[in-house]
Amino acid sequence: MTEASHHRICPLCEACCGLEITVKDGRVAQVRGDAQDPFSLGYICPKAVALKDLHNDPDRLRTPLIKRNGQHVEVTWDEAFAEIARRLQPLQAEHSRHAVAVAVGNPTAHKYGLMTYFPRLARALGTRNVFSASSLDQIPKQLACGLMFGHWMTVPLPDISRAQLLIVLGANPLASNGSMWTVPDFKGKARALQARGGRLVVIDPRRTETAAVADAYHAIRPGADVFLLAAMVNTLLAQGWVRLGAIEDWVQGVAEVQQAVAAFTPLAVAGRVGMTAHTIVSLTRELAHTERAALYARIGTCTQSFGTLASWLVEVLNVLTGHLDTPGGVMFAKAPAFASNTLGKGGSGRGISTGRHHARVSGAPEVMGELPITCLAEEIETSGTDQVRALITAATNPVLSAPNGQRLARALASLDFMVSIDIYLNETTRHADVILPGLSPLQDDHYDLNFAQLSWRNNARYSAPVLPPDERPAEWQILLKLAAIAQGQAPDVDVNALDDAQFEQDLQRLFGPHASAVQATCQGLSGPQRLLEVALRSGPYGDAFGQKPDGLTLAKVMAANGGLDLGELQPRIPEVLRTPSGKVELAPPMLLADMARAAADLGQPVPELVVIGRRDLRSNNSWMHNLPTLAKGPYRCTALVHPTDAARLKLTDSALAQMHSEVGSIEVQVEISADMMPGVVSLPHGWGHDLPGARLSLAAQRPGVNLNALLSDQARDPLSGNAVLSGVAIRMTALGA
Repeated sequence: MTEASHHRICPLCEACCGLEITVKDGRVAQVRGDAQDPFSLGYICPKAVALKDLHNDPDRLRTPLIKRNGQHVEVTWDEAFAEIARRLQPLQAEHSRHAVAVAVGNPTAHKYGLMTYFPRLARALGTRNVFSASSLDQIPKQLACGLMFGHWMTVPLPDISRAQLLIVLGANPLASNGSMWTVPDFKGKARALQARGGRLVVIDPRRTETAAVADAYHAIRPGADVFLLAAMVNTLLAQGWVRLGAIEDWVQGVAEVQQAVAAFTPLAVAGRVGMTAHTIVSLTRELAHTERAALYARIGTCTQSFGTLASWLVEVLNVLTGHLDTPGGVMFAKAPAFASNTLGKGGSGRGISTGRHHARVSGAPEVMGELPITCLAEEIETSGTDQVRALITAATNPVLSAPNGQRLARALASLDFMVSIDIYLNETTRHADVILPGLSPLQDDHYDLNFAQLSWRNNARYSAPVLPPDERPAEWQILLKLAAIAQGQAPDVDVNALDDAQFEQDLQRLFGPHASAVQATCQGLSGPQRLLEVALRSGPYGDAFGQKPDGLTLAKVMAANGGLDLGELQPRIPEVLRTPSGKVELAPPMLLADMARAAADLGQPVPELVVIGRRDLRSNNSWMHNLPTLAKGPYRCTALVHPTDAARLKLTDSALAQMHSEVGSIEVQVEISADMMPGVVSLPHGWGHDLPGARLSLAAQRPGVNLNALLSDQARDPLSGNAVLSGVAIRMTALGA
């Protein structure tokens, strides 16, 4: 019997916990937390244990599928790529380059081959119809940070290990382990904060798992975050509590912000927010007068029509209270590779831009190179020049994860051609003509490109394959092959030769006369490994290709089981800034102008009943419902209803109810809970595994219902294009047992 221990970064959520995986005779025997990992220190959640289930899942695809006569059948890789060339190239020749759309999902962020090579496919297609899951949960935060600091990934992170106060708004890090804040074992860190005399305060329409361990909890009406935050900024300025601290010389726009929030006094917003004016002032005072404090907000503040404004005002508060770029406040990670805010001359840059093109039908602006995924169905359905006729997806399931999935499903069924890179035949990929399965995470190497830029502590961690790969191509090779086909090449093109040629071109562009010397340091590497080597060595901790002998190389990171600790977050202003002014832009004109929309909405009546989503530790994504370790236990797809609402609507615990919206209706199982704010119902996302043609056998046993069937694909934050998933008006009627 052979036995070996392997170190792996968990690829199932943003926490990126370090794992120690024991393999016996070629099979996974045990998954546990890696106590030597400098980032997660041995912590794991149940999702990590389910990696074994994922690898062994009989429903996980291992062979390409082609749809023939309405049924998906197994084929060889050569047959699959030949079919793609046969159908895609004539379609491109007949229609414009924008007739082929691409869409990617959250799991892409945990596959560095997909992350580094997907842009090559998009460029090869030349399409402006690029969609992703980002417009379902995070683009408002990235847009606000991009406008203020100059880059989409320059996101302030709570320095929780040194904070005295952490205020959490519309987020549940105890369940998510952070979101756009990579912070494993949040509960342990929160307890440490409290043990040193600090306080945790939670503001949310539901008394979440995070609120349950907090020192104080305040309920807030869904969608009212912008009013609370504007009133807090108003209070700071009115009371003279503003202090900019060490970054004072690098901040501009305070006067403009003061004018923008003038009408949003605590008394004016209290009724809409659902808090007293006294509570709003008290929260502001505590944030302003605690030496080391941070305000953190996430998905609840993003998935609403004022998502960008709310995200902006969070950072305005952190700036005006002197907590930006200060230990114990909110700080910027310094990632060792692939971080644009560490490249080039620090302190100024081009900033960001939006609206470089617009959606053909709705006119929604491009943001971060993408169009809102809620525009995809109408782009397929609406005839005319540049109508989407073909779609390539990667690791995404928008039929379940996006609003009005029933409409999107009908649109996907009408496409001329669809290709999916996915490990499951799910509610979205069932519409694909060709499905190309990637490797199991345990067969793939990995490095976290994005999450190292969002981490609570600076680190460098590489994961080698735990199990040997089989004969299928890696995802980066699949993407290169598709890119070559999109450019008219034969399906049997040598993708490794293509990659070599592209790598040489990239080095010439980046290093000029030194390109040959840099290339020599990458001998024996290929694909994303080769890109990682260059990024590490030329990054802020790198060896500069031998000029700094103590610096990082890929070999050094690989040799460090569990990874390398690069230390606590450090002040980075002005070096981190990439705005044209070289300042923190506190008052971007786009955001100031949108405050008029918020002011007009402040007096609008509040619906009697609204629905919000929720996250569960065991179901971060829809496909996790097919894994036994995560699927077991109590039924989780329930509608949480406050007792007073249940009594008024004659709803009973565990009985069924009909939930109606302007878009549709679903039947839900009621769970009466005092954790809910009156007038608010909570239903988790990612369920609804009862659609024909999908092969998720375990998930289908308890399919749940799809919250997004109630949500309109026309409701968006106009600045970011993010879908409105929270605070949507509903009605509920009892159905009985």
